[in-house]
Amino acid sequence: MFSRISTKRSTSGFSAQIARLRRALDEADAVVIGAGAGLSTAAGFTHSGARFEQYFSDFAAKYGFHDMYSGGFYSFPSQEEFWAYWSRYIELNRYSPARYPVYERLLELVQGKDYFVITTNVDHQFQRAGFDHHRLFYMQGDYGLWQCSVSCHQKTYDNEALVHEMVRSQTNLRIPSRLIPRCPRCGKPMSMNLRIDATFVEDPGWHAAARRYGDFLRRHAHKKILFLELGVGLNTPGIIKYPFWQRTTQNPQAMYACLNLGEVYAPEEIAERSICLSVNIRDFYLTSSDLKF
Repeated sequence: MFSRISTKRSTSGFSAQIARLRRALDEADAVVIGAGAGLSTAAGFTHSGARFEQYFSDFAAKYGFHDMYSGGFYSFPSQEEFWAYWSRYIELNRYSPARYPVYERLLELVQGKDYFVITTNVDHQFQRAGFDHHRLFYMQGDYGLWQCSVSCHQKTYDNEALVHEMVRSQTNLRIPSRLIPRCPRCGKPMSMNLRIDATFVEDPGWHAAARRYGDFLRRHAHKKILFLELGVGLNTPGIIKYPFWQRTTQNPQAMYACLNLGEVYAPEEIAERSICLSVNIRDFYLTSSDLKF
């Protein structure tokens, strides 16, 4: 158990914290990046406001929801309407480029380092930015994959071609019935490969990535390792935040860094080996040659 939480805001010793982060990066034998939704938000993948209105104002007018997240949980009356929404959503948030080069800057930061990434994001932006896919673990799934909605078998399917066809073919917020994806084995409707309930499919690729991540952590368990947490809140802290705290506690040579717009803190046990900065990651220039805000 962790004791009282120690909070370090960016308003206190900001320059000193940046200098500590620079040293931690330089001295680390390895870096584990833990990325949450805040990182993709910083890259421009916002789900409300102007971006929602630009791409989903017609859905908002008909169904009454006012952000993409709410739309994802809307009970559409037909599969044709469901897939009209989701195909547009997937094309926008999985196959469209990021507005800001946040992921590319992050790649510059770890070039030449022994690194691994665990992320709850499902938008594939690490690979789009050029990260080695053998060093990535998409814990919660991928918008670019479909699975059987009742998980009758443990396999996923690439959806890019059909998603684009759905978007091009939809009229009146419906796709043609012929495009509704169905499981090739049981005939049930397909669903996104997202960890939202017990039907989530962990396919062979998921298990291979999990093994690689576990092997990486074991190899560096007693070395100088930096756990770099980016854009992680308290929605699912058991995936990245709590394990990072635990592993930093267990390894006296480890450092923990947390960058997020709010919700930045570390347990008292690792306060002296923690760097917590409340910043908008979009404006925080993470490069191999400089760290500045």
